Amino acid sequence: YRIELGELEAVLRTHPAVKEAVVTAREDKLGDKRLAAYVTAKEESREEGTDLAVWAKAKLPEFMVPSVFVWLEAMPLTPNGKIDRKQLPEPEWAQVASTQEYVGPRNQKEELVATIWSQVLGIEKVGIQDNFFELGGHSLLATRVISRLRDMFAGEVPIRILFENPTVAELSEALGSFLQETSGASIVPISREGHLPLSFAQQRLWFLDQLMPDSVLYNIPQAMRLLGDLNMEAWNKSLQVLIQRHESLR
Repeated sequence: YRIELGELEAVLRTHPAVKEAVVTAREDKLGDKRLAAYVTAKEESREEGTDLAVWAKAKLPEFMVPSVFVWLEAMPLTPNGKIDRKQLPEPEWAQVASTQEYVGPRNQKEELVATIWSQVLGIEKVGIQDNFFELGGHSLLATRVISRLRDMFAGEVPIRILFENPTVAELSEALGSFLQETSGASIVPISREGHLPLSFAQQRLWFLDQLMPDSVLYNIPQAMRLLGDLNMEAWNKSLQVLIQRHESLR
């Protein structure tokens, strides 16, 4: 998405408590770029960042809502009176505002999930009702969460489980159900009679072959020089045994 910072600042200035607003794209502790909003209040009318975040979510598309709101007493200015963006302070990413009232983990699984989110998002405290994507999470960070869950539970946890269950409470419950369903599963041999279903990679290559018949695009040629006597019959038999043993070669 293309985000016009000026348009975003204009929207924030329509909030009844906001006097000035500046939005920048800054790197957080993990090196990911996020939107940070700097605002000053009108007179004594000062709203908490969480309230402004809730208001912003109602006014803006999700991808335009700043990850953090920084309230300033006054904007830093250049000698000619313009806002000095270079002097804006580094946001406290660990204090990213949640729109949910904080509820702590109720069991070990929720505590483990909340801890992983805290580490991946760089946020100090994560409640069980907090939404991963509202806290600044995105698809790349989601893969990091899933990777840690796979290591922790020693299972092939699908990434869709986080997209379908974006809060700590929902994800923890879904993980419990998923792991329970898959814990009794084991790999068993299937019948080799008849045709076997293709893997996704095989389907892809078959499809490409229909578009470009007899293409050598995916061939990897390699020449090898053999020194000494070669028993062609034994060599041929060796290759046949390998092909018979490994389905991927067939």
